[in-house]
Order: sequence, then C-alpha cells, then structure tokens
Amino acid sequence: MQNVLNALRVLEEVAARQPIGVAELARAMDLPKSSVQRALLTLHTAGWLRQAGGAPTRWLVTAKALQVGRQATGELGLRDAAVPVMEELRRQTGETVHLAVPEGGRVILVERLETSQPVRIVLPLGQDLPAHASANGKAVLAASPAEALESYLAEGLARYTDTTIVEPRRLLDELAEIRRRGYATNSGEWRSDVSAVASAVIGGLGLPVASISVNVPASRATDASQTEHGALVSAAAKRLGVALGARG
Repeated sequence: MQNVLNALRVLEEVAARQPIGVAELARAMDLPKSSVQRALLTLHTAGWLRQAGGAPTRWLVTAKALQVGRQATGELGLRDAAVPVMEELRRQTGETVHLAVPEGGRVILVERLETSQPVRIVLPLGQDLPAHASANGKAVLAASPAEALESYLAEGLARYTDTTIVEPRRLLDELAEIRRRGYATNSGEWRSDVSAVASAVIGGLGLPVASISVNVPASRATDASQTEHGALVSAAAKRLGVALGARG
C-alpha cells in the first residue's frame, strides 16, 4: 500500500514541478532517493511519466494524465464539439485559441489551437488560471450563480501583476460589464505579457461548462482587436453552447 501511495504522490509532485530530477523530487517529498526512483520507474512503465531528455534525467507527465482527467469530467465530449468551433475562430482571428473548464475556483486549460505567427502565447495543457485575473476565468465568473461568486470572493483576490483586480467591488462591476458586453478581457492581469478575450460556454442546465478565448501577446493587442475578437469569441461560445444542448 505504501508503494502505491508513494507512486501517486510522485505523480502529483512531478505534475506540479515538471521537469524535475530524482534528487530534487526526493528533497521536496522528504523521501529516500531509492523510493522515489522506484516510483518513477513504475509510473514510466505504466505510461504516466516520460523522460525529458538530456542529463541528468528529468521527468515529465505524459498526456495520459490529461486523457484520464478528461474522461473523468466528460471533457472528451466537450473537446469533440469544441475543436471545430475553435478552428473557425482561429481562422477568423489568426491568433491562438484556448478552451478552459472551471474547477475549484480556477479554470483549467484543456485544449489549445496555436497561431501561425512567430510571436505567440504558449501555455501548457493543464495550466490552471486564476478566475479573477484571466479572461477565461472572468467570463466563467460572470456567468456563475451568485452563491458561487460569493464563495469565490470570500477566499480573497490574490494579486499577480500591477493590473490585477483585487478589490471585490471593482471585480463585481467588471463582471456586470462582461454580462452586458458578452465577453471578458484580460490585459496583463495574470501575466504582464498576456492579453486575451473570452466568453463563457453555457451548457444545457444554464451554467458555465467552459470558456473559449483568443489569446495574443500584449504587444500585439489593441482596443480595436479586443473589440473585434470579443464579438467573434462571444459568437463562438454561443455556437458551442447550442451544440452542447443549451437553448439557442
């Protein structure tokens, strides 16, 4: 039983710190290197971990973890419906398009279609985004029930950059504007180099099940492009919601 628990802990730590070597992992977990090495090899054999290459050996989580997570939450069906909509949005904007799902007060990036432009925003699948400091997150918050929003505000609003909204009243005002406008914006509120617009995808029960965003480097974002992308991403989110069973 302890070996199984160690392996699961190692998987979680690698996911949080990847790429990471056995010595660093053993220190972080306060376990003998031999125990960590056994767990790494077991997870590698089972297909959960892979070597990053180079020396010394460092470890990464494989796509198997994301696949299992998607199956557990029903995201495979969401992705199947979302990808054609995302492809059309990428064609319209020429920029990177993200699909994220709400989870525990944050939103998790589950699909990405990249721009062909040389300067781009690159975020790994599985990246979690703060709800109040990202376009995807604010879009979801704006579409969430009042009790969910109250619970989120009760946890406090962490600051990530100089432009992060950390005052509850100011965030509530912004969410009201998002509802009126139909899309959320982010201009460096989580990472100073990231700008995005996003709209919530409303499922059959009238609740936000995902959000779609167009993401650009802050250096390429303008007020005009945000307005244009906002209208396109709002329409894309509505099409996906209808595909998932929401009322058109």
